[in-house]
Amino acid sequence: MGDIFDVVADSTRRDILQILLDRLDHAGDAGGEISVSDIVLALGLSQPTVSKHLKVLREAGLVAVREEGQHRFYRLDRAPLEQVEDWLMPFLSVDFAGHAQGAVAEFEAGLRHEQRAFAASIGKAIADTSFQVAHVVKDATPRKWRKGD
Repeated sequence: MGDIFDVVADSTRRDILQILLDRLDHAGDAGGEISVSDIVLALGLSQPTVSKHLKVLREAGLVAVREEGQHRFYRLDRAPLEQVEDWLMPFLSVDFAGHAQGAVAEFEAGLRHEQRAFAASIGKAIADTSFQVAHVVKDATPRKWRKGD
């Protein structure tokens, strides 16, 4: 399970997953596939950089590739993200608000101003990352698999 979190922790790979999800949502005749060159154009990155990230996504099982001559076409594979969702759901469905507010207030009471600022910046980074992972999981998972829907 840790490996998939390492994979989606990279912002470029999350951007590639978003492109693949958008392509899947507007698939039409393409079946959700997109060429490497189209991903390169969309991200404005070099082809070797995109290929490196696609390899990591492929090894994690998050994308599938179809070869046609020298061209490679990628599509999103949501199955590994369903496992992540299953693991995350107990954490997302519990109401931590009341308990967390009391713990934060008690913790902050003992901190100096600089320490509070530092703790706030770390907390924001963790919250941003948590939101991004939840967003990737939510957008990449079919609604029928979501608990509580």
